[in-house]
Amino acid sequence: MKMLISLSTAALLVGCNSSLDAKGSAKSAELTSSVARYLPEFTDSGDLILPKNFERWIYVGSPLTPNALNGGKANFPEFHNVYIEPGAYDIYLKTGVFPEGTIMFKELQLTLPQQHPDGSRDEPSGRGYFPGKLNGADVSVKDSKRFAATHGWGYFNFNHSEPKAATGKLKTAAECADCHTANAKKDMVWTQFYPRLDK
Repeated sequence: MKMLISLSTAALLVGCNSSLDAKGSAKSAELTSSVARYLPEFTDSGDLILPKNFERWIYVGSPLTPNALNGGKANFPEFHNVYIEPGAYDIYLKTGVFPEGTIMFKELQLTLPQQHPDGSRDEPSGRGYFPGKLNGADVSVKDSKRFAATHGWGYFNFNHSEPKAATGKLKTAAECADCHTANAKKDMVWTQFYPRLDK
């Protein structure tokens, strides 16, 4: 009987440990990445410092809002070349959750000069919209404590022109977060436009 009790107790302990291990592993996966993280850097006044080497990050998509189709001046002209910080992407693939410190970098890029009223032009590959000059950037950062008022994300502008600003100021909810809240598919991110993230 004593042996049975010991075995039963051991089984319970193993079961408990397995549960704890599973939870611990999930938590560990969420907090750690096999890829080195680049975390957001802020000035003393709370401005975001322009992320370094963003062009080497994971590319997720390029929505397009041509000026010619938006009354001559799109809110975000024109290609939106979007990148996610590699360490955050690694964790997202494991957990399906954007971890704290996630940075989404949207580099804007103008189209080549239009040849048709809709802003398109003809090139050897066909008629369409083709990338031209770079045009500034917008960046979003996940920090649930710092940006609690806007569902855990902060939004920053680094000019809609070149060169990009060295630092970006936090945008108001009405300027950015409210639109993301109403329309972005997952956790304030437009995953519906990014197949690599739409999982």
